[in-house]
Amino acid sequence: MPNALYDALFEQHRGSSRPYIFKPDGTSITYSDFLAMAARTAHALVSCGVEPGDRVAVQISKSPEALALYIASVQAGAIFLPLNTAYTPSEIEYFVDNAGPKLVVCDPASVDALSPIAAAAGAELKTLAGDGSGSLTDLAKDQSTTFPTVDRGPDDLAAFLYTSGTTGRSKGAMLTHDNLLSNALSLVDAWRFTEDDILLHALPIFHTHGLFVAANTLTLAGGAMIWLPGFQIDAVIENLPHATSMMGVPTFYTRLLDDPRFTQDLVNHMRLFTSGSAPLLAETHVAFEERTGHRILERYGMTETNMNTSNPYDGERRAGTVGFPLPGVSLRICDPETADELPQGEIGVIEVKGPNVFKGYWRMPDKTKEEFRDDGFFITGDLARIDQDGYVHIVGRAKDLIISGGYNIYPKEVELLLDEQQGVLESAVIGVPHPDFGEAVVAAVVPQKGSAVDEADILGALHDKIARFKQPKRIHIVPELPRNTMGKVQKNLLRDQFGKDFSA
Repeated sequence: MPNALYDALFEQHRGSSRPYIFKPDGTSITYSDFLAMAARTAHALVSCGVEPGDRVAVQISKSPEALALYIASVQAGAIFLPLNTAYTPSEIEYFVDNAGPKLVVCDPASVDALSPIAAAAGAELKTLAGDGSGSLTDLAKDQSTTFPTVDRGPDDLAAFLYTSGTTGRSKGAMLTHDNLLSNALSLVDAWRFTEDDILLHALPIFHTHGLFVAANTLTLAGGAMIWLPGFQIDAVIENLPHATSMMGVPTFYTRLLDDPRFTQDLVNHMRLFTSGSAPLLAETHVAFEERTGHRILERYGMTETNMNTSNPYDGERRAGTVGFPLPGVSLRICDPETADELPQGEIGVIEVKGPNVFKGYWRMPDKTKEEFRDDGFFITGDLARIDQDGYVHIVGRAKDLIISGGYNIYPKEVELLLDEQQGVLESAVIGVPHPDFGEAVVAAVVPQKGSAVDEADILGALHDKIARFKQPKRIHIVPELPRNTMGKVQKNLLRDQFGKDFSA
């Protein structure tokens, strides 16, 4: 039995002298050299006692060696568990305790904090720094450059990704070889990736976007990556002339638009810009096209499913939408209470089914059962509608739905109106407890640079545009919205901050 994911991604490149990774220092790593690096790392994993099915938990900086550790885990039949580099030791303690890894790999600076956590879980601890040094590298350096790939089938687990956990303890989404491979196959076709592509990779690789979408898709196509440690505007501007494509989050594009060096001449040669992980404002979409002549391709995915939908490569990339379901993905809009499928145009919860959908939550059988329908559809928790042309419009999260005085209010509808107001850069709308209405609408508004906005003026502008029950009862002017590392607004933090607005 072959190793489904490893064989598809890398066996085709064995012995290839084509460049795979272009490093910030100007040097490059060929496919052949990278495979040798991954093989040495796989031997190191085995030396640490890692066996097929064991978890390898990592909290490390982005580097070629970090990517090789992912591939080595897959080749050795282990389950790769990347953890956000921003997580604190107390958060890491939960993940390690829950996942029960055989090996934990961390930055050398984190050893003192994580040693007792690894020891308590019975896991070995190794280090890997952003420059590629560390005890794991030391263990790997004299190992063989070939490794007997462990057989793993399509339904075997390749990785865990923990959800963001904004409404409780994070859940470990179990992703199989087929989950990851089927999605990469779809994206290579949908986004026209080939061996001629050079992807500017500035995303983190502890998240599905940077690792399973960007790296897997590009590798399957046989292209190369400009491997930046993160989004640093100078480095991105410097490297864009050498790239053909870029995957980003909305923040990448707003920062580029704020830089006068980002011109049409700089990116005329580019083939594709995609955006995801957080909603892309329609204004950003329009401004980007006006500046560059390129229309950003927005798509929709999540931890549990990777990519579900995409705007078309050929055809209209419609601002404010996430396009159509990808081939092989079934998508429907259902009433969150009755589970009945809703007519076109009505707002409901997105449910999806396909080879991309995860196997379930680690050690949470009841939660897994709760999130799946009897016919196999996964309940995403995202609210959306489908327009008359079939484009999917994300409205928000079901948990963000505001019920005020018995009326349903979708935050996205209010946010779009707020964002249209003069001097407003962006906004976030939440529901907070209210003694009379149950919940009240509260908005956090970020002014544009150099602009002053007034609560009364905004409320006056909304007066005739939406029903009174949808209008914010209070508007807070804030310097910025709280976001996670992928650019998603953390509304739970806004609820914590403004949740007592109407308390006695």
